[in-house]
Amino acid sequence: MIEKGKDDKNKYLKKNKDLKELPECYLLGEKVIAFDRKEEIYLPGYYGKILDDRIELSLVEALYLLKKGRIEIFLAEKKEEKGKKIKISKKSKKALSFMELYKIACSIDKRFPHRYRVYEDLRERGLLVKTGFKFGCDFRCYERGVELKRGPKSQKEHTKWVVFCVPEDYTCSFQELSRAVRLAHNIRARMLWAIVDNEGDVTYYEVVRIIP
Repeated sequence: MIEKGKDDKNKYLKKNKDLKELPECYLLGEKVIAFDRKEEIYLPGYYGKILDDRIELSLVEALYLLKKGRIEIFLAEKKEEKGKKIKISKKSKKALSFMELYKIACSIDKRFPHRYRVYEDLRERGLLVKTGFKFGCDFRCYERGVELKRGPKSQKEHTKWVVFCVPEDYTCSFQELSRAVRLAHNIRARMLWAIVDNEGDVTYYEVVRIIP
């Protein structure tokens, strides 16, 4: 599903000759964090979540940005935590490769290969994608050109799709399917099954609720 040697880092650096160093990020448990150059990581694309002292990326976001050559990632451990702020210590001077981070992520999340493949496919289609754990799905997807903001939103600025990632041999009950559709309906979004086959190709099926 993931081919070796497909990192885009060198390609990115060639296109950006003036870029001397990439933003330095740290793998800490199930998240990747950075303390500096937060806006540079966040934009363009609205990656991660900016907090007071850092930006936090999910593993799928971090792996995608690593592949695109926009960040470098080091193993780290938590050294100190005061309130919402944390301090870390770097465990290695060598940055993680794409495959190293991919294997770590797969060891943490058994569904990671399918989730990453769907995330990558949606991003490559030019869509804005955010994690969806808070809403009980894998991802939330917005229309092209949407800018994330707080406060009142137009219809276009709301989540357009909630996405569930599954392998091609996945089966579910009608109750599970109904819950997923209701979830999408409750936040005025559309529900997509993203089915990943054994070759890593993604097919999307929209499931709609019809009330007679």
